[in-house]
Amino acid sequence: MSYFIYQSKKVFYSETGNGTPVIMLHGDTASSTMFKMLLPLYQENFKVILIDFLGNGKSDRVDEFPADLWITQAQQVIALIEHLNYRKVNLIGTSGGAWVAVNTALERPDLINKVVADSFDGRTLANDFSKNLVSERNFSKNDEFAKQFYEWCQGDDWEKVVDLNTKALTECARKKLPLFVKPLETLSVPILFLGSHEDTMCRKDLPKEYEEMNQLVSNGSIHFFKKGGHPAIVSNAELSAKIITEFIYS
Repeated sequence: MSYFIYQSKKVFYSETGNGTPVIMLHGDTASSTMFKMLLPLYQENFKVILIDFLGNGKSDRVDEFPADLWITQAQQVIALIEHLNYRKVNLIGTSGGAWVAVNTALERPDLINKVVADSFDGRTLANDFSKNLVSERNFSKNDEFAKQFYEWCQGDDWEKVVDLNTKALTECARKKLPLFVKPLETLSVPILFLGSHEDTMCRKDLPKEYEEMNQLVSNGSIHFFKKGGHPAIVSNAELSAKIITEFIYS
């Protein structure tokens, strides 16, 4: 297993495949484990790099997650790219990882070639975000399938990880913190917004939000699947891989 040191803690990462480097960024309460079943769809065309953000998966644990979680996680991605001495990598971020991907590109466009932002709410969190998140997390902690997913991604201490994440995100919503480190209109790298019309975990007006974000950026595109749940990169795995591969190599 490979690690790099970030703020005196070990951060797990892995590399597999050959070709153009692609870093896949997991969502909240998940880890790089969620991408294992997707690797066969990408590793023939890309060198796939996975990371477990601090406090998740095989990375060192933390006492708390900061409220600006998706911005601080972008700093971990930048540190990983610099550790590997890569230039112009591609980012595929899903759910919470989509904000991380965009923030990484906003902060260090010199390191990024293209960005895929999959299944995320965009520029703001809905007014009922915290209420819905707490309700969803409380339900999930008592749902056998969800508990198995959490344990698969996090290990035996999954419940603490989930609780720390919930606390951070509700604090982010309460304080109405900015979700992007810089204005979205300053994004200079090409971006593909990916989503599904049947995704019940994203905002109901997601198509409208994607359209408005796409108008702000200088080089953006959108793809929505008619079917499939959250996230689209998993529920429409083969089609997503084909679309993403074409986008990155175009």
